[in-house]
Amino acid sequence: MPAPAEHASTIALNRKARHDYFIEQRFEAGIALQGWEVKALRAGRLQIAEGYVLLKDGEAWLVGAHVSPLPTASTHRVPDPTRSRKLLLHRREIDALVGAVERKGATLVPLAVYWKKGRAKLEIGLARGKKQHDKRSDLRERDWQREKARVMKASRRG
Repeated sequence: MPAPAEHASTIALNRKARHDYFIEQRFEAGIALQGWEVKALRAGRLQIAEGYVLLKDGEAWLVGAHVSPLPTASTHRVPDPTRSRKLLLHRREIDALVGAVERKGATLVPLAVYWKKGRAKLEIGLARGKKQHDKRSDLRERDWQREKARVMKASRRG
């Protein structure tokens, strides 16, 4: 499966998650949304950087994501931008996530929200936290790759 970031239908990305965590495994989940939320997602008004996934009573929930309501979306409903949204996963996927979180001490972070066949999907990452020195080594590696590409490009020209 190609990464959702490559799709033109990406709604929101959580770049901070890749900086703060080692992503060990990825899952795709549907999101149970209200009508005004779908309209807001189509307008790109979603922030998942502060969100996380919570497993409770055999169900998965997206907590802390912020959907900014459109001013024209709904007049008869009072929108709650930070409400918990139920995630739609198969039972075996939820069981695998529960086992990984309880045994390994991993955490679940939202990585991206995108459209797939007209439905909003959330990419969840089973993640382990990075230490400060891990983040520094990632930055060093990225700088080295950039410098190497610059040198290679210059050598091809000359």
